[in-house]
Amino acid sequence: MSIYVNLDEIIRKNNFTSKELAETIGITEANLSILRSNKAKAIRFSTLNKICKILKCEPGDILKYTADVLEGEE
Repeated sequence: MSIYVNLDEIIRKNNFTSKELAETIGITEANLSILRSNKAKAIRFSTLNKICKILKCEPGDILKYTADVLEGEE
């Protein structure tokens, strides 16, 4: 996957725990864990909006793009 979720760093910078963030934005700790571990296939804009509002950041602070190298390409 080319999109990397950089949420752990932002959570730490804001002195939050994952549990606190999950409760504040209204999602389960399990769903937040899926997002933090880069296993999520999608994120709702409403969830991303809440995360950015609470953690005082931009979507680009959380979501990073890294180009995948396709097999056989360099």
